[in-house]
Amino acid sequence: MSIYSPPPEHPRLDALDGGLLNAVASGQARLTPEQALELFRRMPLVSLGRWADARARSLHGDTYRTYIIDRNINYTNVCNAKCTFCAFRRDGHEPDAYTLSYEALLDKIDALVAIGGTQILMQGGMNPALPLEWYEKLLRAIKDRHPHVHVHGFSPPEFIEFVHFFDPPGSTLEDKLRWVMVRLRDAGLDSLPGGGGEIFAPAVRRKIGLGKCDAEAWLTTMYVAHSLGMFTSATMMFGHIEGHADRIHHMWLVRQWQDRALRESDAAAPRHSNAIKPEGSSSEALPLRHSVTPSLRHAQGRGHYKAFIAWPFQRENTPLGRVPDWGANPAELEQEFPGDAIARALSPQLFTSSPARPSPDLPAGTRAADYLDYDAMDPSRYPTAHLFGKRVRMSGSTDYLRTQALSRLFLDNIYSIGASWVTMGPHIGQVALAFGATDMGSVMMEENVVSSAGTTYCLDEALLCRLIRGAGFIPAQRDNVYDILKIHDGPDAPDLSVTDWSTHRVRRLHIQAPKTPKARLTVSAKP
Repeated sequence: MSIYSPPPEHPRLDALDGGLLNAVASGQARLTPEQALELFRRMPLVSLGRWADARARSLHGDTYRTYIIDRNINYTNVCNAKCTFCAFRRDGHEPDAYTLSYEALLDKIDALVAIGGTQILMQGGMNPALPLEWYEKLLRAIKDRHPHVHVHGFSPPEFIEFVHFFDPPGSTLEDKLRWVMVRLRDAGLDSLPGGGGEIFAPAVRRKIGLGKCDAEAWLTTMYVAHSLGMFTSATMMFGHIEGHADRIHHMWLVRQWQDRALRESDAAAPRHSNAIKPEGSSSEALPLRHSVTPSLRHAQGRGHYKAFIAWPFQRENTPLGRVPDWGANPAELEQEFPGDAIARALSPQLFTSSPARPSPDLPAGTRAADYLDYDAMDPSRYPTAHLFGKRVRMSGSTDYLRTQALSRLFLDNIYSIGASWVTMGPHIGQVALAFGATDMGSVMMEENVVSSAGTTYCLDEALLCRLIRGAGFIPAQRDNVYDILKIHDGPDAPDLSVTDWSTHRVRRLHIQAPKTPKARLTVSAKP
């Protein structure tokens, strides 16, 4: 058995070198972080999209693009973190603070199964009032009623708070996380979602994620999940106070930890058979990638990241959303964005394994502890540093597509890149399939966190299939590990069966409530 080895880097080559990009698209070379940043800044958008699409086709072929039928269930909105980008959280005393009962949660899963759903994505606030036994009982109740529903639940920040709340045995964070995770896995947890990734750069994370775990804790949580055979996803929320280099740094850390997971995975369990032919389909069998047999997934195999999904910050109803836009004063646009200035100042430590090493670009005598004293930074070198965290640079469609395309090229060891139509809208989501994305995510029966910040796009299965087919691909329903469940290439496909599209328009499943203290934040339509 060959042991995983990442493709080589060629740091001396220009980022726009055609030979380098051909090699990256075919999986024969790897971009350095510096080359990635140059691509982001210098390459025309359409060209960047073409290279990302070439990489996507190298991995996934030219025929199929996927989606999943699942349901986002936010089991509580009570949370002890105070993230400035969040409109969902409550302290617990407000009239609209809630924790779902078991029966209410199970009713939601019943509705999911009724439309052919296969997974729930279950996340919530970090609620200190809920004991470990509450989660174990919940998971067992779910598996008792729906043993075949995949439970994709509890993001790394939730697990870090579980460690704080439950005080498990162990001498290291890994030990403590593993103890809690095994308890929940044995009760019915199948995998972890990538929520709470936001931006890993410490300077940014300290500003926007008060009370949320740092990058090391987030990545360690996922490493423990991988060691237990779980497949996970990684996410990034951008378009706020971060610099462009911070986005690359975030992807770079994901790529490093994925390298580690894949090396260890290669020495573990045997793979599936090499292909699957969906029941009732005359299509060619589809290759399965990075999968292990279900019976070995926990017992012997090791997991890894299956997907990366990035989406822009949604500002409505959030504290961070009240921060002024960069460029509201036109004179600001002639200067460097504060997030870029801070990332530039810290750039020698962004892409090193020694993050405490002082930057030679900072004023003489500066200590690591002084990095957060932005007012003290040399104004001749960093004239906008004092505005860090006091201006936001929102992301539009062009910036979103550029960031997604770059993620496909840079994350050579991640199988799937997901399109974020939930935040960007269905048509930009469709365009994203030409910019490196190969998966359209879920039909989204329910979602409360993003919609709390004003985004309300939700699609049914027919519309999702129509978007994929309109982008030039055959839609295929997948499961959590990206194995194909159904290929919709016949006349009975969800979109091809529709005779009147006027009844299948984009609907507002989540309605923004009035901004009053007693208003419920969102209202979800019944499926």
